[in-house]
Amino acid sequence: ALTAGRADGLRSRRGVKMAALRRGLGALSHLLPLVQNNASRSSSVIQLASRFTTVSACRVPPLTISTVTKLGSSLEYRFVYAHKLAALKSMAPQAPSFQQPARTLTYCSIRKGKRKTVKSVVKRFLRLHCGLWLRRKAGYKKKLWKKSADRKRRLRQHVFCNKTQSKLLDKMTTEFWKRRNWYVNDPYQKYHDRTNLKV
Repeated sequence: ALTAGRADGLRSRRGVKMAALRRGLGALSHLLPLVQNNASRSSSVIQLASRFTTVSACRVPPLTISTVTKLGSSLEYRFVYAHKLAALKSMAPQAPSFQQPARTLTYCSIRKGKRKTVKSVVKRFLRLHCGLWLRRKAGYKKKLWKKSADRKRRLRQHVFCNKTQSKLLDKMTTEFWKRRNWYVNDPYQKYHDRTNLKV
């Protein structure tokens, strides 16, 4: 019974010492830069470190002045590097975060070596023979449940593209889509030729 009580007492004392060791090592992590900068004047800190490390030498290796200074130098290097990196990030100019849309225009195809048409242009726009391009208004089929009848009527209208957009769409299509077509009951037949041009 006495030996069992002694063993329990030793275990409890060892647990207390290990807890004190963990707390001391946590406190040493804050004191390492001071140890490195003031190695000659910080004898009390070094003695404190050696006192904590001699509690259980089998599990934790002893901290000498060289190891303490090495740890302090590594921590200081990491701190200075992080500080410089944050300063560079704050000083760097902020680039705009928008992304330019891809035109995906093929100037020379692989099979025939010809210029290719961007298919999204043909699907979304209509070209008149006079060179004007027609388009639908943006949002003509989005969230119609909360739009008024007048607004939905305006969104159903077809509008012309401006000069810059028309020139861009002409560059994105080939001559095949610029030829004159004759369709039966074409609703745009009277708009293919412009007769109100000023001379």
